[in-house]
Amino acid sequence: MKRVRVHWLALLTLALGALLSACGGTTASKPTTAATAAATTAPTAAATTAPTAAATTAPTTAATAAATAAAGEPYIFGMVLVGTINDGGWNQAQYEGMKYVEERIPGSKFIYTDKVNSADRPNFTTEQAIDELLNNGAKFVVTNSAEFGDGTNTAAKANPEVYFVHASGDAVLAGTAPANVSNIMGRMEYGKMMAGCAAALQTETGKISYLGPLIDSETRRLVNAAYLGAKYCWSEVRGKPAKDLSFKVTWIGFWFNIPGVTLDPTKVADDFINEGSDVIISGIDTTEGIVQANKATQAGKKIYALPYDYKAACEQAPAVCLGVPYFNWGPAYLKVITAAREGSFKQSWDWVAPDWTNINNPDTSIVGFEKGAALSAENATKLDAFIAKLADGSLNLYKGPLNYQDGKPFVAAGATADDKTVWYSEQLLEGIQGQSAPAK
Repeated sequence: MKRVRVHWLALLTLALGALLSACGGTTASKPTTAATAAATTAPTAAATTAPTAAATTAPTTAATAAATAAAGEPYIFGMVLVGTINDGGWNQAQYEGMKYVEERIPGSKFIYTDKVNSADRPNFTTEQAIDELLNNGAKFVVTNSAEFGDGTNTAAKANPEVYFVHASGDAVLAGTAPANVSNIMGRMEYGKMMAGCAAALQTETGKISYLGPLIDSETRRLVNAAYLGAKYCWSEVRGKPAKDLSFKVTWIGFWFNIPGVTLDPTKVADDFINEGSDVIISGIDTTEGIVQANKATQAGKKIYALPYDYKAACEQAPAVCLGVPYFNWGPAYLKVITAAREGSFKQSWDWVAPDWTNINNPDTSIVGFEKGAALSAENATKLDAFIAKLADGSLNLYKGPLNYQDGKPFVAAGATADDKTVWYSEQLLEGIQGQSAPAK
């Protein structure tokens, strides 16, 4: 799966055009191309990062990058997205992060291929999606979903002159990534702790439900984080017994609804409401949780929701939204794509913390929390105090003792979980209702 090289000047000659059309290889359909916005310049802030693997430098040199720029060619970078760019969640946040980059790198162009999943594009592989972008000139590619990991590494090995980021992945941490691949993920655990706290502060029934996607170490650790935030604010802020808090997760089976394949998230949300939950925390890419909470509230119940991923998600139903933990990918992507363009790319595994000086700074913080209109003023003040403790380190919810569902220690008494322990969470925590692993 080597990249097909096409120099636009050669297209002026009919003979060479005929030669190119006769060359072997798979013909890829043209990906959707995003319009280039007017270029502006903004500083790239230094994000807090987790310890990274030993840095290695991929083969492309600064001289190559400089030659491309001197030739006046646009620097093209692309993205493979698992869902649609207007899903109101994960994919829209990723897309807007790349548009942020395009606006800040003069002479750049962003292209993308979306809906790369088994329902929308059956038998269409990650490698084929990447080929579409490479055949249209991409020199840097971001793949944005966990299941794209193997395909990203395969494509990277076949195209060593191209740089890649697999968002949310850990091949660099595991030592299995080619030198031209990096991984980036925000420490959304903090955002989920904030969501859990907001839910526990506002609930009147003490029943919180979590609308989960598929089950893996990432989704388990995010559910665990939401539970830890909820448990702390229920017990320590509201002063209520931990045993009176109900926290349940139901997994639909993928990042969003695939009819006939996953559980229907609309029905799952309705089931939560009918079972007595009055707060729904979403962990899926789309907005069914807040939509159904709003419908139930309009029908006379009082139901709240916390959507996920996208800063503007509360706009779906402001009257029921307690807030949204969201990703802001632009600054992190700007940093790594700028480095690649300048020939200074270095492989890294970056698990990036919020900018604790201002978690909602659009130019510095990869993770933020936007408080919703439904969160009472009193509870908003309490939530701010909770966030301040996370920020200054006076509160660490990963201090033991903490056990998994089966009683196995997650963190021993007197210890604090390290990054790998949290990243590779093996089960849900004791106190959470729901599956820790897919049914066999």
